[in-house]
Amino acid sequence: MQTQVDMPQVGGRTVYVKTVAVADLPKDVQASVPGRKQLYAVHDEAGEQLALVADRTMAFVLARQHDFAPVAVH
Repeated sequence: MQTQVDMPQVGGRTVYVKTVAVADLPKDVQASVPGRKQLYAVHDEAGEQLALVADRTMAFVLARQHDFAPVAVH
């Protein structure tokens, strides 16, 4: 799954990348990613989700392409 996202311009330039269990997502999202156990969410400093992608590397690339500084959340 590759997702093209128009990431909004937000106040800060730091975003946070975290692993999200597919089981914790809404049923319609779960249905769109059959066979996946986890996805990667990109959140702004206020905690708003900006993007949801299938690959951790893609999350970091997406953030950098939109001039954000991604940080991993553990």
